[in-house]
Amino acid sequence: MGDAKLGKILKAARLKMDLTQKQVAEKIGKDSNWYSRFERGEENALQETRDAIFKVLKIKTSYKVS
Repeated sequence: MGDAKLGKILKAARLKMDLTQKQVAEKIGKDSNWYSRFERGEENALQETRDAIFKVLKIKTSYKVS
Protein backbone atom coordinates (compact mmCIF):
# COMPACT_ATOMS: atom_id res chain seq x y z
CA MET A 1 0.00 0.00 0.00
CA GLY A 2 0.99 3.60 -0.51
CA ASP A 3 1.09 6.46 1.92
CA ALA A 4 -2.22 8.22 2.65
CA LYS A 5 -0.50 11.07 4.52
CA LEU A 6 1.68 11.81 1.51
CA GLY A 7 -1.42 11.70 -0.67
CA LYS A 8 -3.04 14.46 1.37
CA ILE A 9 0.07 16.61 0.97
CA LEU A 10 0.14 15.99 -2.78
CA LYS A 11 -3.54 16.76 -3.19
CA ALA A 12 -3.26 20.03 -1.26
CA ALA A 13 -0.25 21.11 -3.33
CA ARG A 14 -1.95 20.10 -6.58
CA LEU A 15 -5.11 22.04 -5.76
CA LYS A 16 -3.06 25.06 -4.69
CA MET A 17 -1.42 25.02 -8.13
CA ASP A 18 -4.84 24.56 -9.77
CA LEU A 19 -3.78 21.33 -11.50
CA THR A 20 -5.86 18.25 -12.18
CA GLN A 21 -4.68 14.74 -11.44
CA LYS A 22 -4.53 14.18 -15.20
CA GLN A 23 -2.24 17.17 -15.68
CA VAL A 24 0.16 15.97 -12.99
CA ALA A 25 0.13 12.45 -14.41
CA GLU A 26 0.92 13.74 -17.90
CA LYS A 27 3.83 15.82 -16.61
CA ILE A 28 5.41 12.76 -14.96
CA GLY A 29 4.62 10.37 -17.79
CA LYS A 30 2.09 8.26 -15.87
CA ASP A 31 -1.50 7.24 -16.40
CA SER A 32 -4.05 9.46 -14.66
CA ASN A 33 -5.70 6.42 -13.04
CA TRP A 34 -2.37 5.40 -11.52
CA TYR A 35 -1.79 8.92 -10.20
CA SER A 36 -5.28 9.03 -8.70
CA ARG A 37 -4.63 5.76 -6.84
CA PHE A 38 -1.22 7.02 -5.70
CA GLU A 39 -2.70 10.25 -4.36
CA ARG A 40 -5.28 8.22 -2.42
CA GLY A 41 -2.53 6.09 -0.89
CA GLU A 42 -3.57 2.97 -2.80
CA GLU A 43 -0.45 2.73 -4.97
CA ASN A 44 3.30 2.77 -4.36
CA ALA A 45 5.94 4.57 -6.41
CA LEU A 46 9.67 4.46 -6.82
CA GLN A 47 11.58 7.35 -5.27
CA GLU A 48 12.37 8.59 -8.79
CA THR A 49 8.65 8.90 -9.53
CA ARG A 50 7.98 10.57 -6.20
CA ASP A 51 10.77 13.06 -6.90
CA ALA A 52 9.19 13.87 -10.29
CA ILE A 53 5.83 14.50 -8.60
CA PHE A 54 7.47 16.69 -5.94
CA LYS A 55 9.17 18.70 -8.68
CA VAL A 56 5.92 19.24 -10.60
CA LEU A 57 4.09 20.27 -7.42
CA LYS A 58 7.06 22.31 -6.11
CA ILE A 59 7.25 20.33 -2.88
CA LYS A 60 10.52 20.39 -0.97
CA THR A 61 10.69 17.28 1.15
CA SER A 62 12.85 14.37 2.14
CA TYR A 63 10.03 11.85 1.79
CA LYS A 64 11.77 8.57 1.07
CA VAL A 65 10.49 5.15 0.06
CA SER A 66 10.51 2.89 3.08
